[in-house]
Amino acid sequence: MELAAHAKINLFLDVIGKRPDGYHELVTLMCGIEIHDTVRLFFDVPDIRVSCDHPDVPEDHTNIAFRAAARFFETSGISAGVRIAIDKIIPVGAGLGGGSSNAATVLTGLNRHFETHLSDDDLLRIGKTIGADVPFFIHCRPAVATGIGEILTPFPSLKSYPIVLIYPGHALSTAEVYKNMNFGLTKKEKKNTQILFKLDWDANAPKHLYNALEPVAFRLCPQIRVAKAELLAHGADGALMSGSGSSVFGLFPDDAEADRAHRLLSKHFGWRVFRTRLRV
Repeated sequence: MELAAHAKINLFLDVIGKRPDGYHELVTLMCGIEIHDTVRLFFDVPDIRVSCDHPDVPEDHTNIAFRAAARFFETSGISAGVRIAIDKIIPVGAGLGGGSSNAATVLTGLNRHFETHLSDDDLLRIGKTIGADVPFFIHCRPAVATGIGEILTPFPSLKSYPIVLIYPGHALSTAEVYKNMNFGLTKKEKKNTQILFKLDWDANAPKHLYNALEPVAFRLCPQIRVAKAELLAHGADGALMSGSGSSVFGLFPDDAEADRAHRLLSKHFGWRVFRTRLRV
C-alpha cells in the first residue's frame, strides 16, 4: 500500500502560555500543502519494522510511525505486523509536521487494510495519544487548533494560494525554541479564537500571517530571517516561519510570480526551495 503523507504550514500561531503539565497552550491555523513524503506499508512481517531513506529519522520503536502502528494494533486487538518504508521529502526539523503526518498516514492506512472501520473519532483519539499534531493529519484539512494543538475546528475560509517554501538547511528543535521563550511566571491573556474566523482570510491571508515563535527562532537560526526577507523581496504578498521552524513560506499573488521566485531562490546555496500550494 502506497500513501502520501502531506506536510502542513501554520498561517497563524500564538502561544498563550505554559500549562502545569509542561505543555504549551496554543492557538494556530494549520493547512496542508502539496509537499509530501511517501509511506509504503507491507504486510509480509510478523512484527513492526520501519525504514527511512533519511539518516536523521530513527528506525526503531522511537519512530513516531512505529508508535502509531503499535497503538493501532493495541487498540484494535489485531495480532499482526507491518513493514513501514518512508521516502522522506519533507525536511526534518522544519516545522512542517512530517513525522506526525507519517504517523497519521500509518493509522489511516492500517485502518483501511485491516478493515477495522475505526471511526474518525477513534482515529483522532488514537492520534492524540501519539502526538499533538497527529489528529490534524488524519484528514489534513484546514483547521484552527487549540489546547496543545489537538482540539480542531474546521476552517473553510481559505483559497489555494501558490507557495514558495524555503528550508534554510538547519533543523530546529521544537523543545529548544519553546525553552527560549520568555514566559516567566506570568500568564498571557487568552485571545478570542473566534477572531480568526472573522478575518477575511480568503481575500487577505497574507495580511493576517503571524507566528509568536519567530523572534526566538530568528535568534537561534538567523538564516530564517534571511529566508523570510528574500521571499518578500521576490514578490511574496506575505511570508512566515512555519511552526517552530526552521522552514519559511511565502504566499504569492499568482502562479507566475511564484514560479519566478522559485527559480531565482533555488540558486541559493544550502537552501532547499519548494514550489507548492495550499490544500483546501
